[in-house]
Amino acid sequence: MSQTAIAVVRSDPTGEPIPLVCDSPHSGTTYPADFDHVVPLALLRQGEDTHVDALWAAAPQFGATLVAATFPRTYIDPNRSLSDLDPDALDGRWPEVLSPGEKTRLGKGLVWTRMDARNPIYGRRLSVAEVRHRIDSYYAPYHAVLAQAIQERYDQFGALWHMNLHSMPNDAYERLGLLSDRPLADFVLGDRDGTTCEPAFVQLIEDVLRGKGYTVARNNPYKGVQLIAQIGQPAQHRHSLQIEIRRPVYMDEASRERNEGFLRLESDLGELLREVRAYVKGRI
Repeated sequence: MSQTAIAVVRSDPTGEPIPLVCDSPHSGTTYPADFDHVVPLALLRQGEDTHVDALWAAAPQFGATLVAATFPRTYIDPNRSLSDLDPDALDGRWPEVLSPGEKTRLGKGLVWTRMDARNPIYGRRLSVAEVRHRIDSYYAPYHAVLAQAIQERYDQFGALWHMNLHSMPNDAYERLGLLSDRPLADFVLGDRDGTTCEPAFVQLIEDVLRGKGYTVARNNPYKGVQLIAQIGQPAQHRHSLQIEIRRPVYMDEASRERNEGFLRLESDLGELLREVRAYVKGRI
């Protein structure tokens, strides 16, 4: 059974539930009418984790709850804190204390302001009222639905496993301004350097993926951001892992269309979910 709101779709288990919640905060492709961006939509769409929700759509069949955003992260990013906002992007004073991070200075904080140094998203500053609207109508509902799903399963089982689902551009190192002596892995598993998830769960995911022939890295170049930081509390039996998939594995980055690898990856992720289900059931 699915619950749909303007900002978020929640898909509940179709069979026996387990304490596994998956969320895809960046796969939304419905662009709000009031976005008012000046960059071409094709460029703006580079911020999407396009098709990630579809790749993991089988999760409810294996007892998981799947939560997915319908709006694009470039409009407002549910994987950032509310204080991660650039005050210089606003036409007025924000009423709360702000603490913008490095990504915000690059134009990619709570509300994105630039796709890159040459492409500002807006031709003006944003009003405080319109940013507040985005928080109230999109960001907050997403967090509320995800938090409810997590609390329900945690209350039911006394433990929780959370998978935060993403995809990454093939030139991720370049975009992040990093140098690497190795190519970007097919999958990057982020647990904020071992602080948000039990090691055995991370190892299971890595082993299954490597067994399917994929390359896997940990915390390089992505460690995980707001959502796994607030959800992952291993001492309280709450485990949270970010999973990034290299986009060319399943799609054409220019057209955003699925490529010939999509069906194979979808099938492999279904088998991964089967292994995760067995692991979680064994732990409870």
